[in-house]
Amino acid sequence: MSESRFFEPPSGLTIGEIVALTGAQPRAGTDLSIRVNNVAPLDMAGSGDLTYVESGKYLDRLTTTRAGACLLGSKHEAQAPKGMVVLVSREPHRDFTAVARKMYSNALRPTSLFDGAGIAPGAFVHPTAKIGAGAAVDPGAVVGPRAEIGAGTVIGPGAVIGPKVRIGRDCSIGASSTLTHSTLGDRVIVHPGCRIGQDGFGYVPSAKGHIKVPQIGSVVIQDDVEIGAGTTIDRGGLRDTVIGEGTKIDNLVQIAHNVVIGRHCIIVAQTGISGSVTIEDFVVLGARSGVIPHMTIGKGAQLAALSAVATDVPRGARWGGTPAKPMRRWIREMAVLERMAGYSGKIESPSISEAKDETKDIDAPTRV
Repeated sequence: MSESRFFEPPSGLTIGEIVALTGAQPRAGTDLSIRVNNVAPLDMAGSGDLTYVESGKYLDRLTTTRAGACLLGSKHEAQAPKGMVVLVSREPHRDFTAVARKMYSNALRPTSLFDGAGIAPGAFVHPTAKIGAGAAVDPGAVVGPRAEIGAGTVIGPGAVIGPKVRIGRDCSIGASSTLTHSTLGDRVIVHPGCRIGQDGFGYVPSAKGHIKVPQIGSVVIQDDVEIGAGTTIDRGGLRDTVIGEGTKIDNLVQIAHNVVIGRHCIIVAQTGISGSVTIEDFVVLGARSGVIPHMTIGKGAQLAALSAVATDVPRGARWGGTPAKPMRRWIREMAVLERMAGYSGKIESPSISEAKDETKDIDAPTRV
């Protein structure tokens, strides 16, 4: 693995320490005092690195890797190069992550970009704001009147914290983010460029134009939530917009007013959630999913990427498509459409002449 300029080199772990941390099983006779200095992918790992393999797709890389140690499943043990320390694991990726977290604990939460603590020169903090012990407010940040910043929290450069906003302990608010009308729990991570707590998109149409509905709710973000860069979360109209404990939201997600998201959900990039949607615990929304207003997605449901949700989704369901429907049904429909179109199963790009032939009558009048 190439040397990183941005994170301090880890002190490393012995094989024995890795075994104790993960529960992985070393081969008989393995020297548990061997030290692993870093973590790396299969194709970049060196003799002092730990790597992992979980899928048979990468077995060719396993046979040629120079890694000193590898976490892998028992079915792949025979393909490991001789001389490499083999650690048999039921969940190699999860165990590898546990080791990486131990080695690079300082990479788990963004720190002050000004490398300081307290209120930096150039920050603007209102006299009535409360700043907890060990908190950092970077240059250019603005903390409004009666705002409360918890102990150990970092407010990045250019971030704006509005009046009466409350942020818990050990949070990170990314550069140039804005937070208004919001309450955040502990250990919340907000990456750069987020917009949280602004007006919801609420209007009543009339003959004279669109009449704005006052948005008098707030945003409540519970403990251990992570919010990706560029994401927007509107405050509620009459009730609060709520993000449940442990939920992880990717970059460029839109969450509208009155939305309630449960605990430990995954919302992947470019997803749009309309107003007054309820998402129960442990739901997964794939990239670029869309949900129309007032829908409920049941606990544990999973939506494939590009799904368009236009009806309630039952608990534990796996849906996909536009409009979204049960996965098996969607796949069968796609198979039928391919057969009707005459596809053989392998989709190839048509030649220019073929494309012209296929599209020349698209705009022609319908023949009765």
